[in-house]
Amino acid sequence: MLEAAPIQEQRRAGWRAEIRNEWFGNIRADLLAGIVVALALIPEAIGFAIIAGVDPSVGLYASVAIAMVIALVGGRPGMISAATAAVAVVVIPLVRDHGVEYLFAATILMGLIQALAALLRLDLLMQFVSRSVITGFVNALAILIFMAQLPQLTNVSWETYAMVAAGLAIIYGLPRLTKAVPSPLVAIVLLTIVAVWFGLPVNTVGQMGDLPDGLPSFILPDVPLTWETLQIILPFSLTMAAVGLLESLLTAQIVDDMTHTDSNKQRETAGQGIANVGAALVGGMGGCAMIGQSVINVASGGRGRLSTFAAGAFLLFLLAVLGDWVGRVPMPALVAVMIMVSIGTFSWVSIPNLRRHPPTSSVVMLATVAVVVVTHDLALGVLTGVLLSGIFFAGKVRTMFAVERVRREHSAVYRVTGQIFFASVDRFTRALGPESAYADAASHVVIDVSGAHFWDISAIGALDKVVDRMRRNGRHVRVVGMNRASSDLVDKFALEDRTGLETGLAPH
Repeated sequence: MLEAAPIQEQRRAGWRAEIRNEWFGNIRADLLAGIVVALALIPEAIGFAIIAGVDPSVGLYASVAIAMVIALVGGRPGMISAATAAVAVVVIPLVRDHGVEYLFAATILMGLIQALAALLRLDLLMQFVSRSVITGFVNALAILIFMAQLPQLTNVSWETYAMVAAGLAIIYGLPRLTKAVPSPLVAIVLLTIVAVWFGLPVNTVGQMGDLPDGLPSFILPDVPLTWETLQIILPFSLTMAAVGLLESLLTAQIVDDMTHTDSNKQRETAGQGIANVGAALVGGMGGCAMIGQSVINVASGGRGRLSTFAAGAFLLFLLAVLGDWVGRVPMPALVAVMIMVSIGTFSWVSIPNLRRHPPTSSVVMLATVAVVVVTHDLALGVLTGVLLSGIFFAGKVRTMFAVERVRREHSAVYRVTGQIFFASVDRFTRALGPESAYADAASHVVIDVSGAHFWDISAIGALDKVVDRMRRNGRHVRVVGMNRASSDLVDKFALEDRTGLETGLAPH
């Protein structure tokens, strides 16, 4: 007990230091970055609500709740989560056929599923997402972010183009003079003043949809608590939970790389679930991490949880107090910010790497980009990349295999090296062909597998087949050199009697 007390005190001290660092280690930059993110969230939250077929307040209140809650319980400091298009497109049929109350119920169930995923450590599945898939995911998102700005750049006045150009000039030019204030915030404020002062004919935030004029209130979904309701919402909730976690965990990995820090993916998974439940209880839709806003936050100096909380809190302040002014913010200013995000998100080094990297890696990256851009489905694009990575990896390991036949005085020795699994079993069975096919066929056969490893039941089945074939041809067969892991598989799954099987290195 005496030794445990200092350890507990050290843990408490470490916990307090972590809180200070994540919340109060970068106060000024985090607050300014949060303001920029809040302004950029407004048009996107409205747009995503419109996609889902619900009132703009559903998207805006969701962004407020998710950002503030995830700052408290999430695992990735500085990452922005809010209402997203990835979740919005999933719920279109649900809202159309059953109404917004069922959306709230589905969002609560979505959060509970994500919390369960954290308990089951499903975040570890991200280990199977290769770097090529992540690069493709990033590039696809950059392209989608840019494409999302095109409606604001078509059939508009020349003043719109001039303001976008001026916004980009400020965003990229101001940091050369000073970095005291985030350049995207300066661009938004200056262009808003110019647009209002001169009455320029440009689109504004208010034209995207009606902004709510009050605070969100606590609600419970007005749906019957029946088995039928569960059958309706469960398929949507599962899809929302999967898509939300996929985008959140990939975005967390990207922000890890941008900030050269690590994050707790299990905690992030649980945090996403809690945040979505919170969003639904204040009349919001589901959401997840947003790579665009996360890039804005990091580029504006945001690093801690305070920046994420400030984004949600300032967005709430804007909606409740400054709604009229927010509605007058010109869309060209926000378009300039999102173009900056698109440029900053795209992995430009991946273009010359197409020639330097292995062809299979380049194919995986390009396939991920193509599927995401064509379908606008992030999950489908990542799944495509993961499947291709698995196929290419299996094909590569399949070739790491060899069989050498050595004729001795009274026996023939087959030395097997490499990995024996489902993709290499055909080559394995062909290489250990019938001994009778050789002119110097021996009556005794030794299969030396000291340089090989058997990975699955397909490999054990192939060994069964080889031994059985040789014995039916009148050969005495002995398998030697099998390592312990392979031998355990044989003991469990082999059909043939392994008379003469020896573990350890075979004698030479």
